[in-house]
Amino acid sequence: MRNYRGYAIGGLAAAVAAGLLWWGMGGEPMLEAQPDGANAAPAARSDVLTLTPEQLSRLAIRTAPATVADSAPIAQLPAVVVPPPGARIAVAAALPGVVVRTMAVEGDSVRRGQPLAIISSRDIVSLSGDLARAKARLGVAHSSAQRMAQLQKAGVVAGARLDEAQAQAAEARADVAEKARILNLVNGQGGSGTYTLVAPIAGRVTKAALQAGDPVDGSGAPYVIDAVDRYEVEAQLPERLAGQARPGMGIRLGTARGTVTSVGSTIDPATRSIMLKAKLPAAPGVIAGRATSVTLEGPPPAGAVSVPAGAVTNLDGHEVVFVRTRSGFRIRTVSSGATSDGQALLLSGVKPGELIAVTGTSALKALALAR
Repeated sequence: MRNYRGYAIGGLAAAVAAGLLWWGMGGEPMLEAQPDGANAAPAARSDVLTLTPEQLSRLAIRTAPATVADSAPIAQLPAVVVPPPGARIAVAAALPGVVVRTMAVEGDSVRRGQPLAIISSRDIVSLSGDLARAKARLGVAHSSAQRMAQLQKAGVVAGARLDEAQAQAAEARADVAEKARILNLVNGQGGSGTYTLVAPIAGRVTKAALQAGDPVDGSGAPYVIDAVDRYEVEAQLPERLAGQARPGMGIRLGTARGTVTSVGSTIDPATRSIMLKAKLPAAPGVIAGRATSVTLEGPPPAGAVSVPAGAVTNLDGHEVVFVRTRSGFRIRTVSSGATSDGQALLLSGVKPGELIAVTGTSALKALALAR
């Protein structure tokens, strides 16, 4: 009986000791120590890609700084490039004749005063003869006026005779000036009986309707020249944007940037659009008559930056860019706006001046996914 009681007391003590070990002094379960990391939560994916110089060289990653956005794209508008008023000039063949030689064809760039064609004309021969006769009459009239002045001074003739002689001399001078003006106006050469069509402005020949041997009747304009330093864009603005566009806003066509000059006040019932006009400087691809599209731009949001569109990629369902660091690249989540002409507008996530990977983003994305 004593032994049984002893065994029972011993068993109870052992149970109490075991319970204390299990719950511990604070009433919480006491876990057995585990090896480091055995039950740890998965680590968050790092946002830094560390690359060695050899990796950077092999991947050929090119960077560019993010720049402060000076505008934000609003819409792409169908448009036509046209010469503005006063920028298109016709070159008239003022006198009938026959084309002897052409020196410019459609599409040529010409400078002011550059010869376009030489035309043989009988009228030039006649004008040259008339000018020679007028000069001869002027010489006679001038000499007569001088003699009359001497005779009138000596009291031999009346003053009325001197006035008449001086009037005849003035008329002869006017006749000479008029005929010389006509010859100069058509760039006539009396000796050869030809006149030359020249470019009145620097620009591009948009019409050239002459060939050697062609007759001209003196009433046409065989050449048309457009000034190359300025153009105008006529664009169709959707009616939903009627209240957003206004003069002074910017437009972009490729690398050329222009300014809105006017916005119409009526909606075309056929296209449901409003005529928008803008001035545009000369640039590659800006050709009068070209049908194209332009980007209407407005003020950018505060803090927005511009980066090449290829710098923005998608990672884990988020738009990101790769920002250059000393040891590699940092993955930066961004909020992007519209993309226009190869440039993406970033509304947040990047500061001006930060270097962004603009090539090799696919390789950097693969490295990020493989971590």
